[in-house]
Amino acid sequence: MEFRQLQYAVQIAQERNFSRAAEKLHIAQPSLSQQLSKLEKEIGVLLFQRTTNSVELTHAGEVFVDRAQKIMDAMEQLKSEMSDISQTKKGKVVIGTMPITGSHILPHVLPQFHLRYPEINLMLVEDTSTSNLERMTAQGKNDLCLLSLPLTDASLTYEPIVEEEIVLAVPNQHPLAHQATHARRKLQEVAMEELREEPFILLKRGQGFRQITLDLCKKAGFTPNVVFESSNIETVQSLVAAGMGVALVPSFIATAPRSEFVPVYVPLAGRPARTLVIAYREGRYMSNAAEAFMQTLKDTVAARFGSRARVSE
Repeated sequence: MEFRQLQYAVQIAQERNFSRAAEKLHIAQPSLSQQLSKLEKEIGVLLFQRTTNSVELTHAGEVFVDRAQKIMDAMEQLKSEMSDISQTKKGKVVIGTMPITGSHILPHVLPQFHLRYPEINLMLVEDTSTSNLERMTAQGKNDLCLLSLPLTDASLTYEPIVEEEIVLAVPNQHPLAHQATHARRKLQEVAMEELREEPFILLKRGQGFRQITLDLCKKAGFTPNVVFESSNIETVQSLVAAGMGVALVPSFIATAPRSEFVPVYVPLAGRPARTLVIAYREGRYMSNAAEAFMQTLKDTVAARFGSRARVSE
């Protein structure tokens, strides 16, 4: 059994298609099929059920691919550890992030990191699904991942980065907007209970901030009336600004400049917040390059935002 055959099997499992897998592996499809057949013959089990339109893992295939991924990850960890032992300044760090969260934090961090460690390559992996990011981090595909609590994968651990206030976004014509803009300099807080009858605009399922919104509503004793859903927080805010409903928004996003379709942001009673963390798989070897990025992230965020990011009053 060759290491490249493990890579081939894992890629086929990810793509569920021989042509796409061969393209990603930069080999000819007949060669890929030949290597898989050779592997299956050697181990004496069928890894994939092939039909005209699909490629599906067998039970043996699921076990094999799971173990193969762990072996491949162990190899990468070994390379990182040997690189650190040789005291090289070069390296690579793979960072997972939600697109919107990353776009508001990483532009502050990446230039600082590049100044400190110009020979370390950073690779960003963006995904709108929190569960996908957690899974990739647990599998070792990401060295580190920028997420918000709570984490659902028990194999992950984390270090807190910053607490980010959650605010209410309302249309400009909304009574709460009038209340906010006409208050005596200090914004008037709104209790979650006051939003019981409001139409809500939420992020789609699979995004962590959606669950934060649902949990805050549940804590206030009601289930939100969801009138629209979107996979993009900017779309959510534009729909709010257009008068289609209200939404909860993290303060990093609320304070970002936009040219049009800007809602009014109102603080919530108790000033709820989400905790942004840098997560990684517990027990996985942490390279010097990854340690350096984590420290740079913590230093930069602390210098710019302190321990808690809030909407200015």
